[in-house]
Amino acid sequence: MADTLNLSKPELVSIAQQRLAQEVGDSGWSARQKLALTCRVLFDAGHDSGLAGQITCRAEGGDSFYTQQLGLGFDEITMSNLIHVDQDLKVLAGRGIPNPANRFHTWIYRQRPDVNCIIHTHPTHAAALSMLEEPLAVSHMDTCPLYDDCAFLPAWPGVPVGNEEGEIIARALGDKRAILLAHHGQLVVGKTIEEACMLAILIERAARLQLLAMSAGAIKPLPEALAREAHDWISTPKRDSVTFAYYARRALRRHADCLA
Repeated sequence: MADTLNLSKPELVSIAQQRLAQEVGDSGWSARQKLALTCRVLFDAGHDSGLAGQITCRAEGGDSFYTQQLGLGFDEITMSNLIHVDQDLKVLAGRGIPNPANRFHTWIYRQRPDVNCIIHTHPTHAAALSMLEEPLAVSHMDTCPLYDDCAFLPAWPGVPVGNEEGEIIARALGDKRAILLAHHGQLVVGKTIEEACMLAILIERAARLQLLAMSAGAIKPLPEALAREAHDWISTPKRDSVTFAYYARRALRRHADCLA
């Protein structure tokens, strides 16, 4: 016999959140393992663009971060070949050098103490949308974690290897979790690696949906209240954790060397 058919939506939401809190625990993966898994997950999700793009996460202490070494593609990253760099991109541990474009990550980390992971990539659909100088349109339930949470930089400041580009991108991002960079690509940030990974997957999916919808007609907006409700319902630490775990399992089936 059903006992919940007379409950309100807030009551049902509360029950679902309690169940998630009770059943979903920590994965046990280290930050380096999660970062390597994220590289493989995003490679499979179409974020590969040669050697373009960087994924970083704060290391212990907060003033340095882990990242991939220049010369390796996302499909080659393992937990053992990540490097540890300081805010000046000096290598503290590991072999090789970081991508010089990691400089703007330093600016974001300094501006946003709440951020522990930054993902910047040039996936096909986000890059194509950026060429139109059009902001991201979030108009589907699945992509609502980006609703009113994706900034837009309409002018390309050039390759992001200088401090000026770092200041511009960090300022344009503001307090949001994502940004579409005109003539460039996408960037997302998260309090956790799992959160950033999920947002990176979603922003490319949102860009693809937008381009498909634009080819058929005018995109209709979501009702604001419902979109904000979906934003808060879909994008939670526990949901990020359980969804990341799914993508990680799938990546490990394809890339068994990832955690070597």
